[in-house]
Amino acid sequence: MLRAERIFEEEGIQGELDAYNPLVPDGRNLKATLMLEYPDPEERRKRLQDLIGVEDKVWIRVEGHDPVWAIADEDLERDNEQKTSSVHFLRFELSEDMARALKNGAGLGIGVDHPSYTARQETPPNVRSALAKDLS
Repeated sequence: MLRAERIFEEEGIQGELDAYNPLVPDGRNLKATLMLEYPDPEERRKRLQDLIGVEDKVWIRVEGHDPVWAIADEDLERDNEQKTSSVHFLRFELSEDMARALKNGAGLGIGVDHPSYTARQETPPNVRSALAKDLS
């Protein structure tokens, strides 16, 4: 971001660190950015209305364990009565058993269960392994 935004002064660098450091996992959780992208402005307006609350309907599931629901947007409220935001920051807190299972090769799924959007996907082994390395 520093290069993209051409930020070189100490104050600007600190501002970027303050903004992005909370997004770094701490060893017992995984973090993700949910971006809802619709190029057409009219479709985007309609879909963001339909998807109010979607950030609270995202989950991950370590094989053999119950789903873990996202803790969303801890930095600020990102939706209102008219629409949700197109960007949400999510945190998934894992138990010790879940982290151990992931490190030992258990599968990892991710999904969304919202009335206007439902999806499920298994994480490819290389991605799952990379995420497991972030856990303590």
